Amino acid sequence: MIRVYADMVADLFHYGHVEFLRQVSALGGYVLVGINADDVVAAHKRRPIQTMEERVASVAACRYVNEVIPNAPWIFDPTWIQMYGIDLVVHGDDYSDEQQRFFYKVPIEMGIFRMAAYTKGISTTEIIRRCKEAQLRKMPFDATAGRERLAPESVLWATRCWPPSKE
Repeated sequence: MIRVYADMVADLFHYGHVEFLRQVSALGGYVLVGINADDVVAAHKRRPIQTMEERVASVAACRYVNEVIPNAPWIFDPTWIQMYGIDLVVHGDDYSDEQQRFFYKVPIEMGIFRMAAYTKGISTTEIIRRCKEAQLRKMPFDATAGRERLAPESVLWATRCWPPSKE
């Protein structure tokens, strides 16, 4: 069985991540996903919004994944590949040729590097942008926003239940 390794940040896990992992899965029978460490991600992109535990749990729940490795390095050596018995390394095609050669030098030289197509139109950065845009449209803050969707009995029930008893 071919052991395929993919590394990712997996912040705000979305359907683009699922599509990437589906492509990775199609290349082999056993999929290992390394979730990059927070500090490493912050040095290359931005600090993840979700904790390591949340990102690991999201990826582990994906049906295309067999194993998740937390705090994976951004750049790895032959020892890392041997330690996990990796036969193939996959990354999205969102890197330039120069970035690929830098970050994936070892698996490229070993002849075990492949790329998967990046899902257009969706990314964590895009989700963050949409959230910021939605928040700006909502400004200034309106404390009553969203209440019109609640049935009056729901509001009454919530009022009777708050604050929670300390029993």
